[in-house]
Amino acid sequence: MAVLLAGLVAFFSFGLQEYISLEFLRENRLELQSWTERHGVTAVLMFVCLYAVSTSLSIPGGVVLSIAGGFLFGLLAGTIAVVLGATIGAVGIFLAVRFGLGDSLTKGARGSVKKMEAGFQENAFQYLLILRLVPLFPFFVVNIVPAMFGVPLRVFVLTTCIGIIPGTFAYVSVGNGIGAVFALGQTPGLEVLL
Repeated sequence: MAVLLAGLVAFFSFGLQEYISLEFLRENRLELQSWTERHGVTAVLMFVCLYAVSTSLSIPGGVVLSIAGGFLFGLLAGTIAVVLGATIGAVGIFLAVRFGLGDSLTKGARGSVKKMEAGFQENAFQYLLILRLVPLFPFFVVNIVPAMFGVPLRVFVLTTCIGIIPGTFAYVSVGNGIGAVFALGQTPGLEVLL
């Protein structure tokens, strides 16, 4: 867990958040598209790894990365790459909490997190799938809390993978069409996209 925290601190300390923005994507779109076209599968694999690391470190920017996936890889490949990267990253933080801090976090849980415990105990699959489909809580919270309450890994992986497809598809669709906006020299704000 210390490695994850150190990674998050390093991310902000080195100012890497500037690279996860629509402005950066617009300014570097031609180079990114050219590199993606030249390197095909390698580009997709690197994107999946980047998405997984950012998810496992709970770095804000999943919306921008999802849009970038649609912009760079198109609707189908972009959706698959984002779902794969997000699922791998979610499993990373899930396992870190499960084996690193699970007991100490569970003892300190209160409020809405404690209320979630009943849902997981009643029907973990259904409850977690609903949490993924209807994002009532931030993505990183839904990656951490199931680990605290003993949700089986296979249930976590399956519900994460299935549950994030609709939202991912929507963001990747935006990214798939954002090239036209970039071609006009404009950068839409996230509030407009959302």
